[in-house]
Amino acid sequence: MPYMHIHLGGVALGFAIVLAVLLRWAMKEKHRLAALVPFVLALLYGILAALAALSSWSLLGATTWVALWAGNVAGYAALVWGVGGESPDVTRAQQIVLTPGGHVIVLLLTVLMVALLRWGPAQHKGKLLWGVLSGILIALSGTIAGIAAVPLGSGVNLAGAAFTEMFG
Repeated sequence: MPYMHIHLGGVALGFAIVLAVLLRWAMKEKHRLAALVPFVLALLYGILAALAALSSWSLLGATTWVALWAGNVAGYAALVWGVGGESPDVTRAQQIVLTPGGHVIVLLLTVLMVALLRWGPAQHKGKLLWGVLSGILIALSGTIAGIAAVPLGSGVNLAGAAFTEMFG
């Protein structure tokens, strides 16, 4: 992909989404833990999608690239033109290495996410979309990439090994 960098504005927008969802959860959803589950799972999927497929020439890679580009533009505009700040490049991540079985798990999770968006309960669709977008926007920052890449990549590869062993 031609552009795989995240700017401070994009990361700020990703965290702003997380803060808005947490505020909604605290004020409107009365701290019910189950109300956060769709968002958190979608956030983790967004991080995984960005770390696994962003630099690949694939449908998932192109989709994450478009989301990253749009979030960067919106975050840049908010920081630079909205509050008069700066938006430097804060990219620290590289694509995580997945085994063939790990790629199967990413494919299955992608199909699951699309199916949930298509046929899932209406009240969760916004949470899923916002979760995926915020995950993509924060995935390439140094802290999140460092914390999330190893457990997500290892977990997906482990699940993929079990899948491959079961069906291979």
